[in-house]
Amino acid sequence: MSTRTASRTIGEVARELGVSVHALRLYERRDLLVAPVERDSGGRRLYSADDVEWLQTCLYLRGIGMPLADIARYAELARAGDGNEPERLRLLRAHLSRVEERLEQVRGWADAVGRKVAYYEAVVGGTAGRCEVAT
Repeated sequence: MSTRTASRTIGEVARELGVSVHALRLYERRDLLVAPVERDSGGRRLYSADDVEWLQTCLYLRGIGMPLADIARYAELARAGDGNEPERLRLLRAHLSRVEERLEQVRGWADAVGRKVAYYEAVVGGTAGRCEVAT
């Protein structure tokens, strides 16, 4: 079943996805969409369910730090259709590797903060020594 019937306005889609209208226009200008956004007789954008689903994917990718240029490349590959799946896979694997490295870094920071929290809980609870400026 096709979901290309465009019926949602840019404002409705922006609210649904939790982004600004400006962001949606930027994604369109940066060629991040897989299909052109339809327009009504007055030239206003109308989005289909497929458009919204693709935009959600773009927002997920952006949310985990994928550069817009990489999202644009991914969209370009998707628009080209079947046959380029190995390149799509390579692009996603490379980004996943970067995300995993970043997660490991953040886990280390969280552990350090956790140690500080435990220390100050002990201080506040009266079970630790004097607070040091560097701690």
